[in-house]
Amino acid sequence: MVLYFITENNNKFAEASKDLDPIKIKQKKIDLPEIQSLDAKEVIECKLREAQKLCAEEFFIEDASISLTALNGFPGPFAKWLVKAIGVKGIYNLCKSLDSYGVQMKAIIGYSNEKEIKFFEGTVEGVIVEPTGESDFGWDPIFMPNGFTKTFAQMTKEEKNKISHRGRALKKFKEFYLKKTD
Repeated sequence: MVLYFITENNNKFAEASKDLDPIKIKQKKIDLPEIQSLDAKEVIECKLREAQKLCAEEFFIEDASISLTALNGFPGPFAKWLVKAIGVKGIYNLCKSLDSYGVQMKAIIGYSNEKEIKFFEGTVEGVIVEPTGESDFGWDPIFMPNGFTKTFAQMTKEEKNKISHRGRALKKFKEFYLKKTD
């Protein structure tokens, strides 16, 4: 049986392929509609329901959200749009102007087969810092996890994946999936 990861993001697919090993996954590029909601789980559940209409196979999807303390949890699931609108330097400047740097990053994986839907969540707390390092992921140059002295962008992929929100969600999903297929 094939397990599909529905994502158009090749970087997410590469990260998931490595973290889920020995589970073999295939990428399926489907542009899923995304509802407007501050509830990340509601967003992922709607994506799952839409994907079920287009994909009869077993699959999972993932979505990340970022909650800034300075903005009472905003942008949440709208994180990529905030990066597109003002960039990581703009986000840092916004936090600096409000003198509030706390942030929580969250990833939710939604899994579906013909019988069930399950959710797996990973979170990591940290602070927004001045952009440092290069990355394939938008927030990585400004996100420094609590207890570390490097941003996600400054870490190796292996270092980051061990502690990242997505890495934590993938670990939970992997444990579930391996037990399910035993």
